[in-house]
Amino acid sequence: MPDDHGNERHGDTRNDVSGATHDVVQAGNITGGVHFHQAPPATPHRPGPRQLPSDIRTFVNRTAELGQLNAVLTGPDGSDLVISVQIVAGTAGAGKTSLVLHWAHQVKDRFPDGQLFINLRGYDPAEPVTADQALRRFLRALDVAAADLPQDTDDAAALYRSLLADRRVLIVLDNAATVSQVRPLLPGSGSSLVVITSRNRLAGLAVRDSARRITLGTLPEPEAVALLHAVTKDYRPEYDEDKLAELARHCARLPLALRIAAERAASHPYLRLDDLISDLRDESALWDTLSTGIDEEAEAVRSVFAWSYRALSAHSARLFRLLGLLPGAEFGLAAAAALGGLPLHRTRQLLDDLVGAHLLEQTAPDRFQFHDLLRAYTTDLAQTEEAPAHRDAALHRLLSWYLHTADAAQTWLAPSAERLTLPEPPPGVRPLTFADYHAAVDWSEREHPTFLPLLRSAARSGLTQLTWLLAAVMWSARPPSSSERDWLEPGRIGGEAAAELNDPAARMRLLLNTGIAHRTLNNFPEGLAALGEAADLARELGSGHDEARALNLIGLIHLRRRDLGLAEAHFDRALSAFRAVENLRMTAVALSNVAVARLSAGHLPEAAAAAGEALRTHRAQGNRSSEGNILRLMAVLGLEQGDIGAARQAIDEALDIALALRDHTLEGYWLLTLGDIQRAEGQYGDALASCQRSAMLHRRLGDHSREALAWRGTGQAYTAMGRGADAAAFHRQALPVHRDLGDSWQLAVELGLLADAVHQKAPEAARAHRSEALSCLSGYADPRAAAFRSRLEELLAAPEG
Repeated sequence: MPDDHGNERHGDTRNDVSGATHDVVQAGNITGGVHFHQAPPATPHRPGPRQLPSDIRTFVNRTAELGQLNAVLTGPDGSDLVISVQIVAGTAGAGKTSLVLHWAHQVKDRFPDGQLFINLRGYDPAEPVTADQALRRFLRALDVAAADLPQDTDDAAALYRSLLADRRVLIVLDNAATVSQVRPLLPGSGSSLVVITSRNRLAGLAVRDSARRITLGTLPEPEAVALLHAVTKDYRPEYDEDKLAELARHCARLPLALRIAAERAASHPYLRLDDLISDLRDESALWDTLSTGIDEEAEAVRSVFAWSYRALSAHSARLFRLLGLLPGAEFGLAAAAALGGLPLHRTRQLLDDLVGAHLLEQTAPDRFQFHDLLRAYTTDLAQTEEAPAHRDAALHRLLSWYLHTADAAQTWLAPSAERLTLPEPPPGVRPLTFADYHAAVDWSEREHPTFLPLLRSAARSGLTQLTWLLAAVMWSARPPSSSERDWLEPGRIGGEAAAELNDPAARMRLLLNTGIAHRTLNNFPEGLAALGEAADLARELGSGHDEARALNLIGLIHLRRRDLGLAEAHFDRALSAFRAVENLRMTAVALSNVAVARLSAGHLPEAAAAAGEALRTHRAQGNRSSEGNILRLMAVLGLEQGDIGAARQAIDEALDIALALRDHTLEGYWLLTLGDIQRAEGQYGDALASCQRSAMLHRRLGDHSREALAWRGTGQAYTAMGRGADAAAFHRQALPVHRDLGDSWQLAVELGLLADAVHQKAPEAARAHRSEALSCLSGYADPRAAAFRSRLEELLAAPEG
């Protein structure tokens, strides 16, 4: 099977097929607004999100701070908010998260629409969670389907605010480092409350968003002693306040260090406090010797970490060290087992030991995470106390586990993609398998934030073969909701590894994927460069199929830019090559693209002949999405030839396929054609509804060009209804998109339609728009462009009035 179908789903070849023709020039219930920030279609009601981690057991003290948090809620039932943003700031390990979670559990019933929680990992040794990543997780929790998630951060934030506008939700943003990490996650208006924990003051939120701040310091000594006693009282009968006070001082009276020390004391009830304090004092002395320029609190915390680490069994300590090799702070049981080269049941036992020692937190069944300070500590341990050979072997096991698990996921996510021949996993590595498509998507979405850090780790370690293989497999194993933009950096890293290996086949594969990504993102020069290099490599390798693949993709970029002659020339060359290797499926794909190029140029009979041949092949091959694409094309042909009934039948069949495949990329584009047909039938309300949904879907998919085409369709419908002002608003909304993309053809079409909309009330403005449109057409010589040019010249030559 072809290896360059990109993120195809269920046999989809849409990365090889143009959806490109929506440039038919035509002259010409939404209330006239330009923006389409609306929630997705209603889904069956589910309870609101309940994302708060568990409450902190044996929480003591912080009475004053709890009172300040309670003061945010006013009214007899706490239904009124004094503010909408509360910051809890303080030094590392001061107990900010514990305080906020304890309070949140006390007041959660006052937020009937649920609670959202995310650890932004602003101070993690690896990369923090971005606002875009956080928005995606929150939108999923708010019942937005993966396929509906906007690709653009601003659009995702707008949808998030819309969903929260009429809800009362408690939102906890833990471990924020910067204002930019937080601001897109603020709900705007409404009665939701955001509580943020940070080591920084986040002064920008106080100035612009009226946030209130509570600052946590270290605990007063009596409260620190009370915390130690609360944790240990059930295990140690004696209560010596002076010794507990000395233990608290060695912990710098920081709650994180105090809890770890208390767990140690509780788990060794027959070891005297004097001995525990002596051990900790010795550890502190060691750090005093080794450290310079580290503040007292940091030294104390690190001493407590080392004290607890050295109390672990040898097996638990080894796993704790190796966990420092993980590229992220959150991980699953199976990944940890691969890292340690251990069976799952044994790994679970050792992780339970670490959780019991308060060195690790369990967040869900078989899911774990580090506090950022502990993550920094274990990362250092992995580099300083683990033998290099053991460290390298563990990292190799981890990367191999991800490679083979991602390969298993792609069998569901991209079943038509060619499977690479992978090296056998090392002994002790047991990759996951998936029972169905949804299980694969769940894993991919959960692990997607890990993909790029994992790839960087492989590259830094010089594991070049694994690096390029991971990049190639991750292309097909990406979650459906991800953007091609997410793959550009992995593609670059993988490409560098392939070049270092001097592996032209690997480079070619990655360049093809990179070209597809750039084309999807409208980065046409970058896409042409990548695909041109891929075609050259394919020729050197003697791979006619891969060269045809690259030629077909290059043709799609030329088609998108309306270089119709170049586009059809590339499609013809690809078509000949696919026929030569007897690849029926890709032959039909190339034929489809030839038909689109001919239709774009206005060669209708030739387009119909190519489309009919392609449709027969796609149906025989069972290529449902490609069949739908041709049906959409035939609908456009029917519309242009005046056969509205045939056009409607074809587009209805196409949309049935899109809905059956649950493919919003196909649905969003094909709705544009449905809107054109409905407008031709005089069904203006239905046409507006089709364009509105298309605009919504394309905005979420990050395709601004096609979103602008949906605005165009809306404007055309308003023009047909005699509502010129409303029409002009939508055409003006689309104009800057075409300008920014450098799309002279679509800009000319939009200017012509805008002129039609305003001509009656503003003839001079209409004349200016037509003159500019004419100037945009100088580079086009195809029949459709010639007819458009003639029409504009005729209108400009006509006497005014």
